[in-house]
Amino acid sequence: MPAISRTEGMLALVAGHAHTAPRSLAVSDGTAFLTYEQLTAAAGRLAGTLRARGVRPGQAVGLLLPHSVRTVVAQLAVWWAGGHYVPLDADYPRSRTRTMLADTGAVLTLGDKQLLEAAGIPAEQALDLPQDVTAPPRDETAETPLPAACEPDAPAYVLYTSGSTGRPKGVAIPHRAVAALAAAPEFVDLTARDRVLFHSPLTFDASVFEVWAPLANGAAVVVSTADRRSLEDLSRDVERLGATVALFTTALFHHLAARQSPLFAVLRSVLVGGEALSAQHARSVLSAHPWLELVNVYGPTETTVFTTAHRVHEADCAAPPPIGRPVQGATVHILDEKGETTPPGTPGELWIGGPRLALGYLGRPERTAEHFTDHPAHGRLYRSGDLVSARPDGVLDFHGRTDDQLKVRGFRIEPGEVEHALRTHPAVIDAAVVVRSHAEDDARLTAFVVPAARRPALEALRDHAAGLLPAHMVPGTWSFLDALPLTSTGKIDRRALAERPADEPHASPAAASTLALTPIEQAVADLWGRALGQEVDRADADFLGLGGHSLLALGIVDDLHEELGVELTLAQFLTTPTVAGQARLVEQSLRDTLGEHQ
Repeated sequence: MPAISRTEGMLALVAGHAHTAPRSLAVSDGTAFLTYEQLTAAAGRLAGTLRARGVRPGQAVGLLLPHSVRTVVAQLAVWWAGGHYVPLDADYPRSRTRTMLADTGAVLTLGDKQLLEAAGIPAEQALDLPQDVTAPPRDETAETPLPAACEPDAPAYVLYTSGSTGRPKGVAIPHRAVAALAAAPEFVDLTARDRVLFHSPLTFDASVFEVWAPLANGAAVVVSTADRRSLEDLSRDVERLGATVALFTTALFHHLAARQSPLFAVLRSVLVGGEALSAQHARSVLSAHPWLELVNVYGPTETTVFTTAHRVHEADCAAPPPIGRPVQGATVHILDEKGETTPPGTPGELWIGGPRLALGYLGRPERTAEHFTDHPAHGRLYRSGDLVSARPDGVLDFHGRTDDQLKVRGFRIEPGEVEHALRTHPAVIDAAVVVRSHAEDDARLTAFVVPAARRPALEALRDHAAGLLPAHMVPGTWSFLDALPLTSTGKIDRRALAERPADEPHASPAAASTLALTPIEQAVADLWGRALGQEVDRADADFLGLGGHSLLALGIVDDLHEELGVELTLAQFLTTPTVAGQARLVEQSLRDTLGEHQ
């Protein structure tokens, strides 16, 4: 394969593979298959439709699509037309989606008709993407344009992260940064014969690596359509698609490792990032699969996915594995409060430079100036807010945050955004959120609320938060306080809150059932209790009210299948989140299965 240049844009790199290896597999979901020639042809045709609908260079296009081959075509087509894409999530509240589209000035949103309608996007601003992207466009007058120039400093995409002021921040990443990340990666072995698993949400920056690293290097993107139905389904997709490389959030990796997932026997390389990697889980996976290339990666969204990486060996697992050295042109500087370099072994704040820095926060020059600065000696740097120290050989160890920013299951959360949403409830005077770890691999967002004269029901608070925030930002456990504890400087004492036990999370203690559980209810309750780390003894117990979340639910879905022979989807689980409700689903499934065998 010819040498890959990090200075070329992604469009040029993909077009180059379409020219030199047109029949090589580019994208597949196991049912649909596109070669590089077919991928570029489909993207070019769709770009013509986008141009016909008014998309011009420099404009934003929303993407609201489930995981599919079409998702990859759509991203490439937006670039081909000269625009930049804004990933959206069908599970986001309408208000958040409207904010993101208005903030970016998106001229069009590309997606599935049902998702577009459910999100409330007007028909004149929406484009329904046909299931068969290889078919001719509906607008026969649309011609395939020449690929846009895609200037290196022009935006490639805008991803939204949590904002401390209650408003999400749009991080604008330029084309040069994507190419610099994806082309010829030095942190993982990636050849034209590899298949990289695309399973992360498009709104999560891990998807940038999953899609563009393989396409920059002549490899294939294999799309998991499991849609997180279960951990077992994810494992099946890895095997079904022949994936060789996968990226998992640290929390998901911990769950897969704890369950001794068979997918590690299929993969050659696994990248893990988002939170501190457990040495215990890393050791167990490497011990069982000594051939596996396990890479611990670190990087904020503002620095284009990865800043540092470290190949983890069993020798690294006597302590938390390091986050490694800078990769793909990134530079790192560990500075003290005076802006001076700290000596080896001394923690300091990590400042990041190089060609993969974001352009800034969209429409927020003050926030951009606060986090991106021109250093007199090191050039333009991003202030990460992360504490690290350097070993004598330059390898970095992670030590936490300098501020209140939280990480939960790989998602970055600004407490201020969640607190702002809670304070808009008429029965809430004040609120604070912290992360409390129930186990090494189970961190949960906990809300401490100061109520008005009449305490609101937890169900009402949770529904209020869910109407304003993405699911990963809705607190899992709740406590009511007369007042929030303060430090000597008058700030919220978040350490004291993190160490304080949460209230009993039952949503309605007065409504607690005194009836004995049925055998099936008891079986469901036992599986819940094992996952949640607490006894569950009520038929009306609510999974979310007990601090559950989607990652724990994935494990329980697998347990229901393994121990009771019942197939439930994650969606069924989360829309029927009581012991009694799930017991009814289990009973019906067992009856259906029994009927099939009679």
